[in-house]
Amino acid sequence: MAGNQNSLDEFLALVPVENFEDQYRGDITVDHYFNRPLERVLVAEKALLAKETKSVAYFSMEYGLSAHSYNAYTSKKAESPKNQHTIHRVFSNLRAMDQYNRINAKTRFDIPIYSGGLGVLAGDALKSAADLEIPLVGIGILWNKGYFKQNFWFASGQLPAQQNWDPWSYPGLIPLKTRISLPFKKETIHIRLWKYYIFSFEGNHVIPLILMDSNIPENSEFARTMTDSLYRSDNVDWKILQRAILGIGGMKALKQLGYSIDIFHLNEGHAAMAFAEAATSQGNPSIDALKEHFAYTCHTPVAAGHDRFHENNLRQILPDRLSNLIIQYGNDPEQSGMVNLTLLAMRTCKYINAVAQKHGEVTRLQFPQFKERIRAITNGVHSHTWVSQSVSSFLDRFKNEIGDWRKNQCQLKNVLNLKNNQAFRKGLWDAHQENKIYLSTLLKNWNCNPNVFTICWARRIAAYKRPSLILRNVNRLLDIAKKTGPIQIILAGKAHPQDGLGFTFINDILSAIDSLGQHRDLLRVMMLENYDTFFAKILTSGVDVWLNNPLPPFEASGTSGMKAIINGILQMSTLDGWVVEATHYDFGWIFGWQHQGNQIGDEHDLHLEGDSAQLYETLEKAVGLYYDANHNGIPNVDSEWISKMMNAICAAGFFNTGRMISEYDKYIWKTMLEKNLQC
Repeated sequence: MAGNQNSLDEFLALVPVENFEDQYRGDITVDHYFNRPLERVLVAEKALLAKETKSVAYFSMEYGLSAHSYNAYTSKKAESPKNQHTIHRVFSNLRAMDQYNRINAKTRFDIPIYSGGLGVLAGDALKSAADLEIPLVGIGILWNKGYFKQNFWFASGQLPAQQNWDPWSYPGLIPLKTRISLPFKKETIHIRLWKYYIFSFEGNHVIPLILMDSNIPENSEFARTMTDSLYRSDNVDWKILQRAILGIGGMKALKQLGYSIDIFHLNEGHAAMAFAEAATSQGNPSIDALKEHFAYTCHTPVAAGHDRFHENNLRQILPDRLSNLIIQYGNDPEQSGMVNLTLLAMRTCKYINAVAQKHGEVTRLQFPQFKERIRAITNGVHSHTWVSQSVSSFLDRFKNEIGDWRKNQCQLKNVLNLKNNQAFRKGLWDAHQENKIYLSTLLKNWNCNPNVFTICWARRIAAYKRPSLILRNVNRLLDIAKKTGPIQIILAGKAHPQDGLGFTFINDILSAIDSLGQHRDLLRVMMLENYDTFFAKILTSGVDVWLNNPLPPFEASGTSGMKAIINGILQMSTLDGWVVEATHYDFGWIFGWQHQGNQIGDEHDLHLEGDSAQLYETLEKAVGLYYDANHNGIPNVDSEWISKMMNAICAAGFFNTGRMISEYDKYIWKTMLEKNLQC
């Protein structure tokens, strides 16, 4: 139904857009919010304002939204070239190609408010909440300079640089006139609110995302930089203030907007100060009663993932009403004078969950005092975001046998009913080859071949993820290639700028690549610069095998492999995170050291020698099976390889955020149980 002026007036009353006449009138009309129905936005806003609606506020320090591809907005005004991918270097053992060629993506990049898997998981969660029509609002920060822009150079490894982008011209992202103020001891920081609306895959429901921004003229120069760079860690005051903006500022933003929220869900401990704001600003509410409305998701067993601050630093920055409560509930008994935001969250939230069943076991070992309350809800990925066009179109052809997998991703388990269907097996191979040809075309200047076995390792670079494991013994790799057939290896990922060990792994990778120049015909190794959601979708659909080799049990979940299985990509993994729950699917190979017993172990004891040897043994089997399935472009339709591809898609019926969000709603939020998926 066509809108009218009343619809637009109502929207602007609920969502007071800054500079509407000059900047946004062409994109927000009586009918449309950019290229989407304005009426859907109004319905979502009214639901969050209604006291009778049981709503959820989801706090996360970062969000990877895939805004360049999933339900992407268009705009009538020119978009800044700052928001476009330009060129990306590839570092390979074809050095001449590296020197003269670049990947030119020529596409809008994702809103740069994420660093890696945690943020992408948060974005996928909002999209599935929209699909399930859950009344929910996201809370985050508008990072004016993103995480960082990654540049490689063989002599220096990773060279971080600032990423400058233009939020004012990013389609779908709007600034509000609304301001909140955060009175800290040294100064008051004023915050502008932005909004971005996330539509469901069918376009009939909307999730608003509120993003907070301190880069406004009312603030001092120091305060304006508070929302510059995500996870800046070289200044403790900076870290405290960023977490205060998310938690304390997020609560103030919800109140200022008038939203009626029942459950405040903290995605990681970064937002733990939200409870302190709620407990000290509502007329001394009952602490125990307030806990009923807070939930916390823990995403890591790694020590560096748990924020700790000295109480003196907190007292110097935060008002006493906040610092006193944070110190009271966040004190760390193992470190005198320290406040642990994980403990603060666990002590103040009724609901606590880990992000995989194995991670639940580990979290209970780490925090035994809370073990009775720690539930495990296994992560997933948003199927509509990560499935490739070729695979989704192919699956639609078999809708009668599979079911309506787009509305209910659990139906993907029915792919196994087609195990003996020759047309399905051939079609799945062809859909995969279409993706692989696209990847090979992107890397054509490096002679990437769609009929050569291709394996990929791509994720955040950290020591426990062991990014260089496959390159530990390049002579063994060469032996495998000589014996079974040529191999292409693709790597990608960023190390935090303050992570010296991460930098070391990058240097190891680049040095190993550089040593293989004379063997480029048998073994092609490429490392891509600036890994992000754009490259993630291409790689998780275009390679043959996804390599995942974290040190058990330090990978809480991992989700990159989940993005790959929905595209039929086989897995080669250590037994950790989500993979522990997926071994019965037979979608690849498990190798390496396994965690057992009641001791977590040492995250610095990386088991590199033994696990690399097992990796090479496993790789040799995989390469042999691949060339049994692919004879110079002619597939063996009956190959076990294609059976494993089908098993992978079957597993995607469980490892998706549709099922994950349904579990959050069933066990924690309890908003719309009748719509929850049952897998």
